[in-house]
Amino acid sequence: MERKKLLVVVDMQNDFIDGALGTPEAAAVLGKVRARIERARREGETVVFTRDTHTANYLKTNEGKRLPVPHCIEGSFGHALADGLAEEGERIFDKPTFASLALGDFAAAENFASIELIGVCTDICVLSNALLLKALCPEADVIVRADCCAGVTPERHETALDSMRACQIDIL
Repeated sequence: MERKKLLVVVDMQNDFIDGALGTPEAAAVLGKVRARIERARREGETVVFTRDTHTANYLKTNEGKRLPVPHCIEGSFGHALADGLAEEGERIFDKPTFASLALGDFAAAENFASIELIGVCTDICVLSNALLLKALCPEADVIVRADCCAGVTPERHETALDSMRACQIDIL
């Protein structure tokens, strides 16, 4: 029996690459992210995306009060995934917070043997989604590909990778 594989591309949106919350590290991994997505498609893996999604009242939300930088406002250029990442028919999970419950439900229902995460930010949304998927899919191999991720800072990226290792998430 073939092992079903899922590639989750976390928040590779314009605002996190070169927009409101962009970092040089996020811009630097974009090419590797594109290459990993293309390989996944060639190898028959399911590819899905998450998209941080906020509304115009973001600054009045709990998150907005703690991070007062409007970003990923639905319908804006910053909300969009980087050009050329998603193909027609691939699922995009919009999420108002760090982790996507809908993604977790999807992964659990589909019974993937392997779930790999790439994207940004390692220390916030990649970490949150990896832990959620580990909890909802305890028998799946949950993997984070470090060279296709970027954190808010390089130090926070490394700290997040260490935290995920401690929770039995494989780091490549």
